[in-house]
Amino acid sequence: MRRHLLFCGLAFVSVCLGATEKRISSPDGRLEVIVTDSCGAASYSITYDNELFVAASPLGLKTNIGDFTSGLSMGSKIIDSMADVSYSLPNIKKSNVNNKANVTVIPFIRDGRNVFDVEFFVENNDVAFRYNIYPDGETLCCVVEDEATGFRMPDGSTTFLCPQSAPMQGFARTSPSYETPYTLDGKTGENGWGEGYTFPCLFRNSDKGWVLISETGVDSYYCASRLMGGNGNLYKIGFPNPDEFNGNGTSQPGIALPGKTPWRTITVGQTLAPIVETTIPFDVVKPLYEPSKDYTKEYGCGTWSWIIKGDASMNYDEQKRYIDFCADMGYRTVLVDALWDTQVGYERLEELARYAKNRNVGLYLWYNSNGYWNDAPQGPRGKMDNIIKRRKEMKWMQKVGIKGIKVDFVGSDKQLTMKLYEDILVDANEYGLLVIFHGCTIPRGWERMYPNYAASEAVLASENMNFSQGSCDAEAFNACIHPFIRNTVGSMDFGGSTLNRYYNSANEPGGSRRVTSDVFALASAVLFQSPVQHFALAPNNLQDAPDWAMDFMKNVPTTWDDIKFIDGYPGKYIVMARKHNGKWFISGVNAQDKTVKLKLDLSTFFNKGDMVRLYSDDAELKGSLSEIKISKKQTLTLSVPKNGGFVMTK
Repeated sequence: MRRHLLFCGLAFVSVCLGATEKRISSPDGRLEVIVTDSCGAASYSITYDNELFVAASPLGLKTNIGDFTSGLSMGSKIIDSMADVSYSLPNIKKSNVNNKANVTVIPFIRDGRNVFDVEFFVENNDVAFRYNIYPDGETLCCVVEDEATGFRMPDGSTTFLCPQSAPMQGFARTSPSYETPYTLDGKTGENGWGEGYTFPCLFRNSDKGWVLISETGVDSYYCASRLMGGNGNLYKIGFPNPDEFNGNGTSQPGIALPGKTPWRTITVGQTLAPIVETTIPFDVVKPLYEPSKDYTKEYGCGTWSWIIKGDASMNYDEQKRYIDFCADMGYRTVLVDALWDTQVGYERLEELARYAKNRNVGLYLWYNSNGYWNDAPQGPRGKMDNIIKRRKEMKWMQKVGIKGIKVDFVGSDKQLTMKLYEDILVDANEYGLLVIFHGCTIPRGWERMYPNYAASEAVLASENMNFSQGSCDAEAFNACIHPFIRNTVGSMDFGGSTLNRYYNSANEPGGSRRVTSDVFALASAVLFQSPVQHFALAPNNLQDAPDWAMDFMKNVPTTWDDIKFIDGYPGKYIVMARKHNGKWFISGVNAQDKTVKLKLDLSTFFNKGDMVRLYSDDAELKGSLSEIKISKKQTLTLSVPKNGGFVMTK
C-alpha cells in the first residue's frame, strides 16, 4: 500500500494529499489491479503486461443510509490471502477447474467508520470484485439506490454489445428478454437503444487485446444489473428499469447488513482465448443447496417438435411420434412445448409420459412464468408464479415422471424476479426436476449455485429462424458471436442444429429456408454449450438427411471436460475445440462472404499418425465425411465457405 501526491480533474487541477494506493497482482504477475482513494473517491484500474485494459474507474454505492461515493479513505486493515480454486462441475465448459487466485479485502472509511469493503478476487486473466456493506449502529438493512461502479475503457476501444430492450415491449409485453441483435465493432459512448446493454459485454482494447465484463453470484438477495453507456469511455452498473415486470417490485435492491453484493467480473486477454475459456462466473460462487438426486445422469440430447412444426404439433399423436424419434436417436428427452395443457391435456399427458418411459425417454414440460407481469397467453399459465400452485404442479410432475421444466416469459432483472427464479429452482429441486428458462435473463453462476439448473435461452435463439427468413440469413453471423460473448458466461439453450432445409413439417419450399450447410449444423452442436440440448431435428431427418450427419448427431456429447479457443473473430468466424471423455472435437463455422482458409495446429488434440474423421463442406456447401491421417507436422490446411463449417474428431 502506497501513499502519493495525486492529481485529479480535467478542466482544472487540484492537489489530493496523502492518497493511498493498493496493488493486487495475479498469481502469474502479468495482471495488476491498482486501487486508490484519490480525492476521497474509490477507484481501480487494470493492466496486463503493463498495458492499460481498464482505465481508472469509480467504485462506491449510494444507499438510503448514506452516500458512499465520496469522502472515502482506504483503511489500513487490508487483508491479503491466496485461494486454491478446485471443483468439479460437469455442466459447464470445463468439468474440472483448478485455478489459483490472490484475494484482497480493502476497507473504505467515511466519517470514522468502515462503510464498506471491496473484496477483489484476482486470477491470471480474471478479476472479480464485490462490496461488503456494514451496519450503521443499529441499522441492519438498507436499500442500494445506485452503484457508482464503472468500467472505463482505454481510448481506441471498440464494442461488441447487445442492447437492452425497453420494458413491457415486444411480444405480449414480455421484454426485456435478452433477445436483441448484437452491434459489433461499435464505438464507445453510446447507450444501445437508450436502455444500456445486457451482460456479458465484450470490448476490444484496440490492438492490445480484449475485455469481457459481466456479473455473477446474483440470487434473491440482490437484483441483476445491466451496463449503462453514453458517457464517453465510461460504462457503469445500471439497475433494472422501474417499469419492468409491469412495474411490480423495486428496481433498487434491499440488502440485510452486513451484506454482500454480487460479483462484478472482468476478463482480459491479449487474444480471445481467455474470454472464451474463462470460468470466473463459477469460480467465486458456491452451491446454495444440495441436489435432491444426481442430475448429471439426466444431461444429454433431446428433440422438440415446435421449432419445425409450430403450435399445431402440440397434440398427442405428434408428441408420441417425437418420442419414437427420440428413442430411435438414442436421445434422453422430448420437450413438450407450449399449449400442451389444452391441446394434449393433463390426463393424456400422463399417458404420454408412461409411453415415453417405456421407450426410455423422459419429458420436459413448458410453462408460462406468468403471473401478473405480461400478457403472454400460452398455457399452462398461472402455475409457476404462486408457491401453492407451483408445488402442487411439481408434485404431480414428480408422480408422472417428468424430468424437467422449461419456464418462459420472465422479462425482468428486479430483485423480485431473482427471487422468482430462485423459488422455482428450489421447489423444482425438491421434486427432482431440472429447470430451463426462456424469455429470461442470463445465468449468473447458476450452474454451480443451483444444482438442478440446466440452462437459459437469453439469446436470439433458433425459434427466430422459424419466424423469419432474415434470421435464417443471419444464422452463421450469430453463431460466430455467441461463443465469444453470450456462451462465455453460462449455458445457452439455443435449440438449433437443424437438418431440415425448410422450417415446416413437409420440409418443402414454404416459410423460412435454412441457408447454412448440414456440416454447419453439426459444428454448432459442438460450438454451443449446454448440458441439455433439445436439437431442432425432425423424424423425417432419418430419411432425408445424410446418414453421416444423423450418425454424428446421435452421438454428439452435451457435457465437456475442456475447451480450447483456436481462431476467430466475433461475427466473422470461429474455430474452437471441446473435449469429452478424452476425445477432442474441433469445430468451426464461417459467416464471411469469402471462404476462410485455416492452417490448424493439431498437436494439442491428436498424435501424428492418428486417423480422424473430418466433416467438411465444398464450395457449394455440399457436405461429406472423410477419414484423414494426422501428418508428422500435425497440421491441417482447411477451407470453410460462407455458411459452412467443419468438425474433426477421432
